[in-house]
Amino acid sequence: MLDFTYAVLTKILFGRNTIDRLDEEIERYADRILFVYGGGSIKRIGLYDTILKILDTGDIDVVELSGVQPNPRITSVRQGIQLCKDNNLEFILAVGGGSVIDCAKTIAAGMYYEGDPWDLFVLGDSTIRAALPLGTILTFAGTGSEMNGNAVISNQETEEKLAIHHDLLRPRFSILDPTSTFSVPKDQTAAGTVDIYSHILEQYFSPTKDAFVQDRLAESLLKTCIQYGPIAVAEPTNYEARAQLMWTSSLALNGLLGYGRITDWATHGIEHAVSAAYDVTHGIGLAILTPFWMEYVLNEETLSKFIDYAHNVWSVNEKNDFATAKRGIEKTREFFTSLEMPTRLRDVGVKDTKLDELAEKTVLYGTVGKLKKLGKSDVLTILQNAY
Repeated sequence: MLDFTYAVLTKILFGRNTIDRLDEEIERYADRILFVYGGGSIKRIGLYDTILKILDTGDIDVVELSGVQPNPRITSVRQGIQLCKDNNLEFILAVGGGSVIDCAKTIAAGMYYEGDPWDLFVLGDSTIRAALPLGTILTFAGTGSEMNGNAVISNQETEEKLAIHHDLLRPRFSILDPTSTFSVPKDQTAAGTVDIYSHILEQYFSPTKDAFVQDRLAESLLKTCIQYGPIAVAEPTNYEARAQLMWTSSLALNGLLGYGRITDWATHGIEHAVSAAYDVTHGIGLAILTPFWMEYVLNEETLSKFIDYAHNVWSVNEKNDFATAKRGIEKTREFFTSLEMPTRLRDVGVKDTKLDELAEKTVLYGTVGKLKKLGKSDVLTILQNAY
């Protein structure tokens, strides 16, 4: 196991009616806030009115930024920064899924950066020196952004989708009420389950050999997705299924699985290039690409990890090691297909004439992946196989 420093900086309020504590949590930090949310879903389920009532009772002044889109845009970030500056806002409340939270995080960092906020992604994490405090109310389980310092933003002008990470971007608190996810449509619930699953795999498939405890934790979380993902899709108001997925999502990407070992993230790098160009739902892109990445990187050197995965997650035991590993990959593909995820890039509108450019964008800042480092030709082959 590698050396690491781990601090859990986000206070989690988990369960029914935890939103009732919203005003007391915000009042620890500010009384003038930016309220960031997406489309109309929080209004349809009554969450919007509940929040405004609580904030009004707490005598908290609110400025709103609405309309944050999936694959959040840098344009929304710029708008939010201007609202914070114009109104002397001191705190950000993000209500939604990962897209809304990532947008809020980038606004928080951009407040203290003199240039354009896109520079933060191009120049890197070291440019983040300060950030406004923020809190979240989660309405979609998938990204884990409610408990980490990560943010991913798209730039439509450059067709790039890049990430930043800094502990200053970790929410001060996150309210996780599984009932707030009851209205998430079946296809989005399925995509969120794949997103969670992929986050775990990106850390599980590691070149670090001695990470026993992290591996066993990861396998348990993968099994939770397999157990409860289909239930949440079939029974949207099943509280236990929603609760299990919501907490698994947080644990999958709060650092617990990754500290003490090297992590991969090649599939995410490839998918970001795809969704930046085609606005594909992140979980759908991952469902398509993950099995093809697995097949490409499976070799003698990586075989033992794939055997562990097949044995411990899928209870697979074929006649030889490579057959076992390949069956584990096929079980992964079957699981995604059972959630009605597309299986080919052409199914989501990707053009074969664009594949070379997507491969180039993936490695624009260097090779991707740690289990096996991938250059442009490697990425292009994966994209072609997945097409």
